[in-house]
Amino acid sequence: MKQKATLKQIAKELNVSVSTVSKALSNSPEISEPTKIRVQEFAKLKNYKPNNMAVNLKNKRSKTIGVIIPNILNPFFAKVFSGIEMAANARGYNVITCISNESLEKEIHAMDMLSNGTIDGFILSVSEETQMQQEFKHFKEAMSDDLPIVMFDRISDEVNCDKVIVDDFDSAVHAVNHMIKLNCKNIALVSTIDNLSVGKLRADGYRKALSDNKYQVNEDVILLTDNPEEFDNKLASIFDKNIDGVFALDEHASVMAMKMAIKRGVKIPEELNIIGFADGVWSRRLTPSLSTVSQHGPEIGEAAAEMLINRLESKEEEEPEYVTKVIKTELRQRESTRKL
Repeated sequence: MKQKATLKQIAKELNVSVSTVSKALSNSPEISEPTKIRVQEFAKLKNYKPNNMAVNLKNKRSKTIGVIIPNILNPFFAKVFSGIEMAANARGYNVITCISNESLEKEIHAMDMLSNGTIDGFILSVSEETQMQQEFKHFKEAMSDDLPIVMFDRISDEVNCDKVIVDDFDSAVHAVNHMIKLNCKNIALVSTIDNLSVGKLRADGYRKALSDNKYQVNEDVILLTDNPEEFDNKLASIFDKNIDGVFALDEHASVMAMKMAIKRGVKIPEELNIIGFADGVWSRRLTPSLSTVSQHGPEIGEAAAEMLINRLESKEEEEPEYVTKVIKTELRQRESTRKL
């Protein structure tokens, strides 16, 4: 491996000061263009790499954002990350990503690892285990160490920080109202995310829509769990209840409900209308394609990055008040629902 040069070595080789080398490498206007080119080309030749930790300590700013997402396989989080990266890069910031894999321990480890001058602040969605155990101390400690946090999607009301959410409750009300307009009389509610705040909000929206339309809530057609295997084992019993609609709160529940209907020979959407709360690529590729509540992931990521960077670069003497921004969802009608 080629040995990396230092500023001192470059300065000595070129017979200039260390200050001149440093300024030339950072494109300072104080240094002439020929000198900049000479220094930069020589530094590249000698495999020079800047000491980012030292620069960060000096400038008290790394221009880097730490992003912690719970599940890399979830298309929603991938879309949010694309929005974060696009907005951050446009503002001159880099992004470091960690995956908590729904683990409180891994979430804490990721925050500890990055809280050493590597990043200026965090954008994150709370892990499943963190929400179950209601353990939010690590977030509060980061905030007290002057590392601002923007939470998205899965949030905690116990942590005073900026947040970006979708209108989970209202969008569930809207989706169920749409199924009622399609003349669905017995709408099942199925979910494998009953342990998450977003799952509970969506379930509340379902109940509110039924109540508003004077529908009786039928507990026999409600399957709420946080265990996909348990869900798969119990799903068949829901289809024994003469349902004509399914509102699924997550991608697993959406796909499995569709598969169960097809397996039983139920005609979609003539005999059964299905709306899922997911908008990954499988929603469009299923046959029939799945009508979904789209969460606008890239827009959520972009909003979160803008909120964090604006706070980091704020010139106000007093800290701006924390804000919760709500991103509106969209009901995308495909082949699994009849047309109005």
